[in-house]
Amino acid sequence: MPNKQTQAFDVIVIGAGPAGYSGAIRCAQLGLKTACIDNWYDKKGLVSLGGTYLNAGCVASIALLESAKNYHSLIHNLKEHGIHTKAVSLDIPLMMQRKNNIIDTLSQQIADSFTDHKITYIQAEAKLLNERLVKITPLDQSAASILEAKHIILASGSSPIDLSCAPIDNEFIIDSTMALNLDAVPKRLAIIGAGVIGLELASIWNRLGAETILLEAQETFLSMTDQQIAREAYRIYSEQGLELRLGARVISAKKGSKKVTVEYQDSDGTHALRVDKLIVASGRKPNTENLAAAEANLLLDENGYVHVDENCRTTLPGVYAIGDLTLLGPMIAHKGIEEGLFVAEQIAGIHNAVNYGLLPSVVFTDPEIAWVGQTEQALRAMGESIKIGTFPLNATARAQAMGQTEGIVKIIADANTDTILGVHIIGTQASEMIAEAVLAMEFSASSEDLARTIHAHPTLAKALHGAALALKNKK
Repeated sequence: MPNKQTQAFDVIVIGAGPAGYSGAIRCAQLGLKTACIDNWYDKKGLVSLGGTYLNAGCVASIALLESAKNYHSLIHNLKEHGIHTKAVSLDIPLMMQRKNNIIDTLSQQIADSFTDHKITYIQAEAKLLNERLVKITPLDQSAASILEAKHIILASGSSPIDLSCAPIDNEFIIDSTMALNLDAVPKRLAIIGAGVIGLELASIWNRLGAETILLEAQETFLSMTDQQIAREAYRIYSEQGLELRLGARVISAKKGSKKVTVEYQDSDGTHALRVDKLIVASGRKPNTENLAAAEANLLLDENGYVHVDENCRTTLPGVYAIGDLTLLGPMIAHKGIEEGLFVAEQIAGIHNAVNYGLLPSVVFTDPEIAWVGQTEQALRAMGESIKIGTFPLNATARAQAMGQTEGIVKIIADANTDTILGVHIIGTQASEMIAEAVLAMEFSASSEDLARTIHAHPTLAKALHGAALALKNKK
C-alpha cells in the first residue's frame, strides 16, 4: 500500500508518444489530475516528447523526404520549368539539422501543452506494480518512488524488431532510427523489408543518390494494400531506380572491411550482395518488456501485445492499453491518438467509439500511397458485389501543372447500395486527398454523393471526384 508521501493522481499515463500525450492532454482538459511518464531523450540527453513517431518515425521521415524531393527536383525536374542550375551540392549534416529542428519545435509544443494543462511530466522508467501503483525510476538513477492513480493508461509504444541473421551495430548494419540520422549518402544501400518503413527509407536515400535494393521476404508486394495500387506502385518505384527483390529471405549479414555482405535466398537459389549500409526494417514489436511487474499479472500474448477488450481495457481494473501495445489496429500514430482521446473520455464518463474500420493508412514515399476501407481483393474474397471507378492523376490539370502525373484514384462501392466501401490512391499528396474519403465513408456516403459534391478546379481532389463520376452510371 502507498504511504502518506505517495503522490496521487486521477490518471497516470506511461508513454509520451502520440497515444500517450493525446490521452494525457485530453484527461487534463476533462479536469483529471494527470501525470505522464516517459523515458525518451535525445542525443544530447535532453527531454524529447513525442515518442518514436516524432523523434525517429513519421515526422523525421517526412522531413527528410521533403528535402530529398527538393534535391531530386532541382537535379532532374526544374529544367522543364525553364530553371537551370549549376554546381548543385548536398549538405547532409545541414539536412539532418533541419530535420532535428523540426523535431525540437514539435516536441517543445507538446511540452508547452503539458505545462498549459498542468500535467505533471516525469522523465523516468515506469513499471506497473498493480492496478493502482506505478514505480518510477529516474533516468539519473536517483531514488525510485511510487505513484498512485485511480486509472492508468499504458502507452509505451514499440521498437524495431531485431533479426538474429542481421545483428545491428548501427555502423554498417543499422536500424530504422539510425537510417534517419546518417551523415552521408551511402553509395550502395540494402534494406531488409519492403513494407511501409522500408519503402519510406528507400524513397529518401534513393532520391539522394544511393543505389537502393529492397529485400522482401513476401512474394506479394504491399500485400496489405489494394493490389491494383500495389502493382502501380511497383512499376513507379522500379522506374525511379528502386530495386525490389521479392521472395528474398535473408540468411545472414556480415560486416567486412567497410562493407556488408548480405546472403539471401529466393526461388532462384542463394545470392550474395555487397553494400555500404544495410538497414533492418522488418517490423516493430510492442514495448512491454519490463512494463509491468510479474505480480501485476498484466496479460500479454505470445508476441508481447497487451490483451484488451474493444474499449482498450486490460484484464486489470482501471488499467488501459493503447497505441502500439495492442492488436486493435495497425501501428500508426493516428490510431494511437484516437485511442488516447477515447480512453480519456471513457475515464471521464463520456462514451464514444473508435471506428477501426475507417483508419486511413499512408505510405510517405514519392508518390504517396493512401487508402481507407476495404481492398478489392478482400471484398471479392468475401463474395461481395462491388463496382469500381478509377481516375488517373495525369487527367487533372493541377497534376499536369505540378509535373506530378503518376498515379490513380480508385473508389470501390457496393453494387447494390452504392455505399463507398474503399478508396485507394497513389499519387502526389495522396495523404491529403484521403481525408475527404474518410469523411465521406464516416457518414456512409454513396459514390453519387461524392460525384455530386462540387470540387474546386483545378485541384488534385478532382481526381477523387473523377473516380466517383466514373462510378455514377455503373450498375
